[in-house]
Amino acid sequence: MTPAPVTPWWSWAAPALALSLAALGLVVLHGAVPAVFFLVAIPALFAAVFAAVHHAETVAHRIGQPFGSIVLALSVTVIEVSLIVSMLLSSPDAESSVARDTVFAAIMIVLNGIVGLCLLIGGLRFHEPGFQARGAIKALGVLGTLAVLGLVLPNYTTTTPGPVYAPKQLIFVATVSLALYGLFLYVQTIRHKEAFRDAEDDHDDHTPPDRRSFLIALLLLPLSLLAVVLLAEVLAHPVEEGIAHLGLPEALIGVIIALIVLLPEALASVRAARANRLQTSMNLALGSALASLCLTIPTVAILSLMLGQTLILGLEAEHIVLLVLSLFMATLTLATGRTTILQGGIHLVIFFAFLTIAAIP
Repeated sequence: MTPAPVTPWWSWAAPALALSLAALGLVVLHGAVPAVFFLVAIPALFAAVFAAVHHAETVAHRIGQPFGSIVLALSVTVIEVSLIVSMLLSSPDAESSVARDTVFAAIMIVLNGIVGLCLLIGGLRFHEPGFQARGAIKALGVLGTLAVLGLVLPNYTTTTPGPVYAPKQLIFVATVSLALYGLFLYVQTIRHKEAFRDAEDDHDDHTPPDRRSFLIALLLLPLSLLAVVLLAEVLAHPVEEGIAHLGLPEALIGVIIALIVLLPEALASVRAARANRLQTSMNLALGSALASLCLTIPTVAILSLMLGQTLILGLEAEHIVLLVLSLFMATLTLATGRTTILQGGIHLVIFFAFLTIAAIP
Protein backbone atom coordinates (compact mmCIF):
# COMPACT_ATOMS: atom_id res chain seq x y z
CA MET A 1 0.00 0.00 0.00
CA THR A 2 1.25 3.48 -0.87
CA PRO A 3 1.39 5.66 2.25
CA ALA A 4 -1.17 8.43 2.60
CA PRO A 5 0.17 11.74 1.24
CA VAL A 6 0.99 14.61 3.57
CA THR A 7 0.39 18.28 2.90
CA PRO A 8 3.56 19.63 1.19
CA TRP A 9 4.91 22.96 2.38
CA TRP A 10 4.61 24.61 -1.04
CA SER A 11 0.85 23.97 -1.17
CA TRP A 12 0.29 26.55 1.58
CA ALA A 13 3.35 28.73 0.92
CA ALA A 14 2.37 29.41 -2.71
CA PRO A 15 -1.10 30.85 -1.98
CA ALA A 16 0.33 32.80 0.96
CA LEU A 17 2.94 34.40 -1.33
CA ALA A 18 0.33 35.06 -4.03
CA LEU A 19 -2.01 36.73 -1.52
CA SER A 20 0.85 38.90 -0.25
CA LEU A 21 1.79 39.98 -3.77
CA ALA A 22 -1.85 40.68 -4.63
CA ALA A 23 -2.20 42.88 -1.54
CA LEU A 24 1.02 44.69 -2.50
CA GLY A 25 -0.22 45.28 -6.04
CA LEU A 26 -3.73 46.39 -5.08
CA VAL A 27 -3.07 48.42 -1.93
CA VAL A 28 0.47 49.76 -2.32
CA LEU A 29 1.11 49.88 -6.07
CA HIS A 30 -2.54 50.56 -7.04
CA GLY A 31 -2.16 48.52 -10.23
CA ALA A 32 1.01 50.31 -11.41
CA VAL A 33 3.05 47.12 -11.69
CA PRO A 34 6.82 47.49 -12.31
CA ALA A 35 8.76 44.95 -14.35
CA VAL A 36 10.45 43.43 -11.31
CA PHE A 37 7.02 42.69 -9.83
CA PHE A 38 6.24 40.50 -12.85
CA LEU A 39 9.36 38.42 -12.27
CA VAL A 40 8.02 37.34 -8.89
CA ALA A 41 4.27 37.52 -9.47
CA ILE A 42 4.02 35.28 -12.55
CA PRO A 43 5.80 32.28 -10.96
CA ALA A 44 3.75 32.88 -7.80
CA LEU A 45 0.54 32.86 -9.87
CA PHE A 46 1.41 29.52 -11.48
CA ALA A 47 2.42 28.09 -8.11
CA ALA A 48 -0.90 29.18 -6.59
CA VAL A 49 -2.78 27.53 -9.48
CA PHE A 50 -0.91 24.28 -8.88
CA ALA A 51 -1.58 24.56 -5.15
CA ALA A 52 -5.30 24.99 -5.77
CA VAL A 53 -5.40 21.95 -8.02
CA HIS A 54 -3.30 19.94 -5.54
CA HIS A 55 -5.84 20.62 -2.81
CA ALA A 56 -8.68 19.82 -5.19
CA GLU A 57 -6.98 16.52 -6.04
CA THR A 58 -6.59 15.74 -2.33
CA VAL A 59 -10.30 16.29 -1.81
CA ALA A 60 -11.03 14.31 -4.95
CA HIS A 61 -8.88 11.36 -3.86
CA ARG A 62 -10.68 11.27 -0.55
CA ILE A 63 -14.21 11.24 -2.00
CA GLY A 64 -13.39 8.99 -4.98
CA GLN A 65 -14.40 8.94 -8.66
CA PRO A 66 -16.26 10.26 -10.56
CA PHE A 67 -16.80 12.95 -7.93
CA GLY A 68 -13.06 13.62 -7.84
CA SER A 69 -12.93 14.65 -11.49
CA ILE A 70 -15.92 16.94 -10.94
CA VAL A 71 -14.29 18.67 -7.96
CA LEU A 72 -11.11 19.24 -9.96
CA ALA A 73 -13.00 20.53 -13.01
CA LEU A 74 -15.15 22.88 -10.93
CA SER A 75 -12.11 24.23 -9.07
CA VAL A 76 -10.35 25.05 -12.35
CA THR A 77 -13.53 26.63 -13.72
CA VAL A 78 -13.93 28.83 -10.64
CA ILE A 79 -10.47 30.24 -11.39
CA GLU A 80 -11.36 30.83 -15.03
CA VAL A 81 -14.73 32.44 -14.32
CA SER A 82 -13.22 34.66 -11.63
CA LEU A 83 -10.55 35.95 -14.01
CA ILE A 84 -13.14 36.71 -16.69
CA VAL A 85 -15.46 38.43 -14.23
CA SER A 86 -12.65 40.59 -12.86
CA MET A 87 -11.80 41.71 -16.39
CA LEU A 88 -15.44 42.44 -17.20
CA LEU A 89 -15.86 44.48 -14.02
CA SER A 90 -12.76 46.56 -14.74
CA SER A 91 -13.45 47.01 -18.46
CA PRO A 92 -14.73 50.45 -19.47
CA ASP A 93 -15.93 49.17 -22.84
CA ALA A 94 -19.61 48.70 -23.54
CA GLU A 95 -18.96 45.32 -25.10
CA SER A 96 -16.63 42.43 -24.34
CA SER A 97 -15.52 39.26 -26.10
CA VAL A 98 -13.11 37.96 -23.43
CA ALA A 99 -15.60 35.33 -22.22
CA ARG A 100 -16.15 34.03 -25.76
CA ASP A 101 -12.44 33.92 -26.49
CA THR A 102 -11.63 32.15 -23.22
CA VAL A 103 -14.37 29.52 -23.51
CA PHE A 104 -13.51 28.81 -27.14
CA ALA A 105 -9.82 28.55 -26.24
CA ALA A 106 -10.64 26.16 -23.39
CA ILE A 107 -12.64 23.92 -25.74
CA MET A 108 -9.86 23.86 -28.34
CA ILE A 109 -7.14 23.25 -25.74
CA VAL A 110 -9.11 20.37 -24.23
CA LEU A 111 -10.46 18.66 -27.37
CA ASN A 112 -7.22 18.94 -29.32
CA GLY A 113 -4.30 19.83 -27.05
CA ILE A 114 -4.98 17.77 -23.92
CA VAL A 115 -6.89 14.93 -25.57
CA GLY A 116 -4.39 14.75 -28.44
CA LEU A 117 -1.40 14.64 -26.10
CA CYS A 118 -3.02 11.97 -23.90
CA LEU A 119 -3.86 9.82 -26.92
CA LEU A 120 -0.36 10.18 -28.33
CA ILE A 121 1.33 9.31 -25.03
CA GLY A 122 -1.09 6.48 -24.31
CA GLY A 123 -0.61 5.08 -27.82
CA LEU A 124 3.17 5.23 -27.60
CA ARG A 125 3.25 3.46 -24.22
CA PHE A 126 0.35 0.99 -24.53
CA HIS A 127 -0.14 0.61 -28.32
CA GLU A 128 -3.97 0.86 -28.36
CA PRO A 129 -5.31 2.08 -24.99
CA GLY A 130 -9.04 1.95 -24.37
CA PHE A 131 -11.74 3.78 -22.46
CA GLN A 132 -15.52 3.66 -22.15
CA ALA A 133 -16.87 5.23 -25.33
CA ARG A 134 -20.41 5.60 -23.97
CA GLY A 135 -19.26 7.95 -21.20
CA ALA A 136 -17.03 10.02 -23.47
CA ILE A 137 -19.75 10.34 -26.12
CA LYS A 138 -22.26 11.53 -23.51
CA ALA A 139 -19.89 14.29 -22.45
CA LEU A 140 -19.09 15.21 -26.05
CA GLY A 141 -22.81 15.38 -26.91
CA VAL A 142 -23.45 17.96 -24.19
CA LEU A 143 -20.30 19.88 -25.12
CA GLY A 144 -21.14 20.00 -28.83
CA THR A 145 -24.76 21.07 -28.27
CA LEU A 146 -23.93 23.90 -25.90
CA ALA A 147 -20.88 25.01 -27.89
CA VAL A 148 -23.03 25.53 -30.99
CA LEU A 149 -25.85 27.20 -29.01
CA GLY A 150 -23.46 29.47 -27.15
CA LEU A 151 -20.77 30.28 -29.69
CA VAL A 152 -22.20 29.73 -33.20
CA LEU A 153 -25.95 30.43 -33.17
CA PRO A 154 -25.58 34.11 -32.03
CA ASN A 155 -24.14 34.90 -35.46
CA TYR A 156 -27.43 33.93 -37.13
CA THR A 157 -30.10 35.46 -34.90
CA THR A 158 -31.86 38.57 -36.20
CA THR A 159 -33.47 40.16 -33.13
CA THR A 160 -30.20 41.91 -32.24
CA PRO A 161 -27.67 42.69 -35.00
CA GLY A 162 -24.17 41.30 -34.67
CA PRO A 163 -22.73 38.17 -33.01
CA VAL A 164 -24.80 38.72 -29.87
CA TYR A 165 -27.98 37.43 -28.28
CA ALA A 166 -30.96 39.53 -27.31
CA PRO A 167 -31.45 39.62 -23.51
CA LYS A 168 -34.24 37.01 -23.53
CA GLN A 169 -32.24 34.75 -25.82
CA LEU A 170 -29.22 35.12 -23.55
CA ILE A 171 -31.28 34.16 -20.51
CA PHE A 172 -32.55 31.07 -22.35
CA VAL A 173 -29.03 29.93 -23.31
CA ALA A 174 -27.77 30.53 -19.77
CA THR A 175 -30.66 28.55 -18.31
CA VAL A 176 -30.34 25.55 -20.61
CA SER A 177 -26.56 25.52 -20.09
CA LEU A 178 -27.02 25.13 -16.34
CA ALA A 179 -29.88 22.67 -16.76
CA LEU A 180 -28.04 20.42 -19.21
CA TYR A 181 -24.88 20.50 -17.09
CA GLY A 182 -26.91 19.50 -14.04
CA LEU A 183 -28.47 16.65 -16.03
CA PHE A 184 -25.02 15.52 -17.15
CA LEU A 185 -23.73 15.50 -13.56
CA TYR A 186 -26.75 13.43 -12.51
CA VAL A 187 -26.01 10.92 -15.27
CA GLN A 188 -22.28 10.88 -14.44
CA THR A 189 -22.60 10.48 -10.69
CA ILE A 190 -25.87 8.60 -10.16
CA ARG A 191 -27.84 7.30 -13.12
CA HIS A 192 -25.05 5.89 -15.32
CA LYS A 193 -21.90 6.39 -13.25
CA GLU A 194 -20.49 3.03 -14.37
CA ALA A 195 -19.99 4.54 -17.85
CA PHE A 196 -17.42 6.96 -16.42
CA ARG A 197 -15.45 4.59 -14.20
CA ASP A 198 -11.91 3.58 -15.01
CA ALA A 199 -11.28 -0.15 -14.79
CA GLU A 200 -8.03 0.59 -12.96
CA ASP A 201 -10.01 2.16 -10.09
CA ASP A 202 -10.97 -1.31 -8.92
CA HIS A 203 -7.28 -2.18 -8.51
CA ASP A 204 -6.11 1.11 -7.02
CA ASP A 205 -3.89 0.42 -4.00
CA HIS A 206 -3.25 4.04 -3.07
CA THR A 207 -4.30 4.94 0.45
CA PRO A 208 -6.64 7.95 0.40
CA PRO A 209 -5.55 11.06 2.32
CA ASP A 210 -6.20 10.94 6.04
CA ARG A 211 -8.85 13.11 7.70
CA ARG A 212 -6.33 15.79 8.73
CA SER A 213 -4.95 16.22 5.19
CA PHE A 214 -8.51 16.25 3.84
CA LEU A 215 -9.61 19.03 6.20
CA ILE A 216 -6.47 21.06 5.48
CA ALA A 217 -7.18 20.75 1.75
CA LEU A 218 -10.78 21.89 2.29
CA LEU A 219 -9.47 25.00 4.05
CA LEU A 220 -6.62 25.81 1.66
CA LEU A 221 -8.56 25.21 -1.56
CA PRO A 222 -10.73 28.37 -1.36
CA LEU A 223 -7.73 30.39 -0.11
CA SER A 224 -5.68 29.22 -3.10
CA LEU A 225 -8.50 30.12 -5.48
CA LEU A 226 -8.80 33.57 -3.89
CA ALA A 227 -5.04 34.09 -4.23
CA VAL A 228 -5.13 33.22 -7.93
CA VAL A 229 -8.06 35.53 -8.62
CA LEU A 230 -6.62 38.55 -6.80
CA LEU A 231 -3.12 38.22 -8.22
CA ALA A 232 -4.44 37.66 -11.74
CA GLU A 233 -6.55 40.80 -11.38
CA VAL A 234 -3.39 42.76 -10.58
CA LEU A 235 -1.64 41.38 -13.67
CA ALA A 236 -4.60 41.52 -16.07
CA HIS A 237 -4.30 45.10 -17.31
CA PRO A 238 -0.51 45.09 -17.81
CA VAL A 239 -0.89 41.91 -19.87
CA GLU A 240 -3.66 43.50 -21.96
CA GLU A 241 -1.51 46.58 -22.54
CA GLY A 242 1.46 44.40 -23.48
CA ILE A 243 -0.55 42.47 -26.07
CA ALA A 244 -1.92 45.71 -27.54
CA HIS A 245 1.56 47.26 -27.61
CA LEU A 246 2.94 44.29 -29.55
CA GLY A 247 0.09 44.55 -32.05
CA LEU A 248 -1.17 41.04 -31.30
CA PRO A 249 -4.86 40.05 -31.56
CA GLU A 250 -7.01 40.75 -28.51
CA ALA A 251 -8.24 37.14 -28.64
CA LEU A 252 -4.85 36.05 -27.28
CA ILE A 253 -5.98 37.27 -23.85
CA GLY A 254 -8.57 34.49 -23.76
CA VAL A 255 -5.98 31.95 -24.92
CA ILE A 256 -3.58 33.00 -22.16
CA ILE A 257 -6.30 32.74 -19.49
CA ALA A 258 -7.33 29.29 -20.70
CA LEU A 259 -3.73 28.07 -20.88
CA ILE A 260 -3.02 29.23 -17.32
CA VAL A 261 -6.04 27.60 -15.72
CA LEU A 262 -5.88 24.39 -17.78
CA LEU A 263 -2.16 23.70 -17.38
CA PRO A 264 -2.49 21.75 -14.09
CA GLU A 265 -5.50 19.89 -15.50
CA ALA A 266 -3.44 18.97 -18.55
CA LEU A 267 -0.65 17.60 -16.40
CA ALA A 268 -3.10 15.52 -14.36
CA SER A 269 -4.62 14.11 -17.57
CA VAL A 270 -1.18 13.27 -19.01
CA ARG A 271 -0.16 11.53 -15.78
CA ALA A 272 -3.30 9.41 -15.98
CA ALA A 273 -2.58 8.54 -19.63
CA ARG A 274 0.97 7.49 -18.75
CA ALA A 275 -0.48 5.16 -16.11
CA ASN A 276 -2.84 3.55 -18.67
CA ARG A 277 -5.86 5.30 -17.15
CA LEU A 278 -7.19 6.89 -20.31
CA GLN A 279 -10.73 6.91 -18.94
CA THR A 280 -9.60 9.18 -16.12
CA SER A 281 -7.85 11.41 -18.68
CA MET A 282 -11.08 11.73 -20.66
CA ASN A 283 -13.11 12.44 -17.51
CA LEU A 284 -10.71 15.20 -16.47
CA ALA A 285 -10.35 16.78 -19.90
CA LEU A 286 -13.97 16.68 -21.08
CA GLY A 287 -15.21 17.56 -17.59
CA SER A 288 -13.10 20.72 -17.62
CA ALA A 289 -14.37 21.79 -21.03
CA LEU A 290 -17.97 21.16 -19.97
CA ALA A 291 -17.62 23.06 -16.71
CA SER A 292 -15.95 25.95 -18.51
CA LEU A 293 -18.70 26.22 -21.12
CA CYS A 294 -21.71 25.49 -18.92
CA LEU A 295 -20.72 27.72 -15.99
CA THR A 296 -18.87 30.58 -17.64
CA ILE A 297 -21.59 31.59 -20.10
CA PRO A 298 -24.40 31.79 -17.48
CA THR A 299 -22.17 33.75 -15.10
CA VAL A 300 -21.04 36.33 -17.64
CA ALA A 301 -24.56 36.48 -19.10
CA ILE A 302 -26.01 37.54 -15.75
CA LEU A 303 -23.15 39.97 -15.16
CA SER A 304 -23.43 41.56 -18.61
CA LEU A 305 -27.19 42.07 -18.16
CA MET A 306 -26.58 43.70 -14.76
CA LEU A 307 -23.81 45.98 -16.09
CA GLY A 308 -25.55 46.76 -19.36
CA GLN A 309 -22.60 45.42 -21.35
CA THR A 310 -22.97 43.79 -24.77
CA LEU A 311 -21.72 40.22 -24.48
CA ILE A 312 -20.15 39.11 -27.77
CA LEU A 313 -20.53 35.32 -28.05
CA GLY A 314 -20.57 34.53 -31.78
CA LEU A 315 -17.29 33.19 -33.15
CA GLU A 316 -15.48 34.46 -36.20
CA ALA A 317 -15.82 32.36 -39.36
CA GLU A 318 -12.36 30.75 -39.10
CA HIS A 319 -13.03 29.78 -35.48
CA ILE A 320 -16.35 28.20 -36.40
CA VAL A 321 -14.51 26.05 -38.94
CA LEU A 322 -12.02 24.94 -36.28
CA LEU A 323 -14.80 24.23 -33.77
CA VAL A 324 -16.80 22.11 -36.24
CA LEU A 325 -13.65 20.25 -37.30
CA SER A 326 -12.74 19.59 -33.65
CA LEU A 327 -16.19 18.25 -32.77
CA PHE A 328 -16.27 16.08 -35.89
CA MET A 329 -12.85 14.56 -35.23
CA ALA A 330 -13.60 14.12 -31.52
CA THR A 331 -16.73 12.17 -32.44
CA LEU A 332 -14.72 9.85 -34.69
CA THR A 333 -12.01 9.48 -32.05
CA LEU A 334 -14.24 8.78 -29.05
CA ALA A 335 -16.88 6.64 -30.76
CA THR A 336 -14.94 3.36 -30.70
CA GLY A 337 -13.36 3.45 -27.25
CA ARG A 338 -9.98 2.41 -28.74
CA THR A 339 -7.32 4.86 -29.93
CA THR A 340 -3.87 4.93 -31.49
CA ILE A 341 -1.13 7.50 -31.95
CA LEU A 342 -2.76 8.53 -35.25
CA GLN A 343 -5.78 10.09 -33.53
CA GLY A 344 -3.48 11.85 -31.11
CA GLY A 345 -1.46 13.29 -33.97
CA ILE A 346 -4.58 14.53 -35.79
CA HIS A 347 -5.88 16.37 -32.72
CA LEU A 348 -2.49 17.96 -32.07
CA VAL A 349 -2.37 19.24 -35.66
CA ILE A 350 -5.76 20.92 -35.14
CA PHE A 351 -4.50 22.37 -31.85
CA PHE A 352 -1.44 23.93 -33.48
CA ALA A 353 -3.65 25.26 -36.26
CA PHE A 354 -5.77 26.96 -33.57
CA LEU A 355 -2.69 28.55 -31.97
CA THR A 356 -1.46 29.75 -35.38
CA ILE A 357 -4.80 31.33 -36.28
CA ALA A 358 -5.04 32.92 -32.81
CA ALA A 359 -1.66 34.64 -33.27
CA ILE A 360 -1.97 35.27 -37.03
CA PRO A 361 -5.70 35.67 -37.88
